[in-house]
Amino acid sequence: MNQTDAVVVIATMEAAEGKETQVEEALRTAVRAVHAEPGCERYALHRDAKSPTTFVMVEKWASGPALGAHGKGAALAELGEALDGLLAKPMDVQLLTPLPDGDGHLGAL
Repeated sequence: MNQTDAVVVIATMEAAEGKETQVEEALRTAVRAVHAEPGCERYALHRDAKSPTTFVMVEKWASGPALGAHGKGAALAELGEALDGLLAKPMDVQLLTPLPDGDGHLGAL
């Protein structure tokens, strides 16, 4: 795989008031399932340090096709069902093209 083939995704979700625990549980379940998907190089859950209702998933996929397969996979479908009614607003998803520079380990996800 060429580093330039990789796709980085930042997905931000805001839990509805009082639904933080359920959102976190659904996301943790998805993490374990997605780690087994072909082309998954990173799928890491975070919580915003200043906003406990905001969760951020940092993802790295080996290629666009790997991300496409993830988008059609069972884990993401199950996550969508689990999050139904638990989010304050629609998920915000950013697709990023890595621009590695400097130290190969430090300059890219």
